[in-house]
Amino acid sequence: MMPKPGKRIKYQLSRHARQEMDRRSIPIELLESVLMEPQQVIEQLDGKKVYQSQMDLGGGKIYLLRTIVIEFAVYALMITAYRTKKIGKYWRES
Repeated sequence: MMPKPGKRIKYQLSRHARQEMDRRSIPIELLESVLMEPQQVIEQLDGKKVYQSQMDLGGGKIYLLRTIVIEFAVYALMITAYRTKKIGKYWRES
């Protein structure tokens, strides 16, 4: 179980996540903000979770920043991370 929003989360980045962050120019600070205070957390059938938040990544354009996570007892493993303009495809209405 992950800590309450706003609390520090211990995490590790997979090699793939690190490569994708570099390739897509996603700063680690943005991913940390999504992990600590996600606007949504979507549980997948395979047990993974998608942490996501909508944010302005510059130029007034809103993107959805998503990170796929496996939660363990003491930390979260970020498998990958990406941004997309296709907010409607992934956003879940309450």
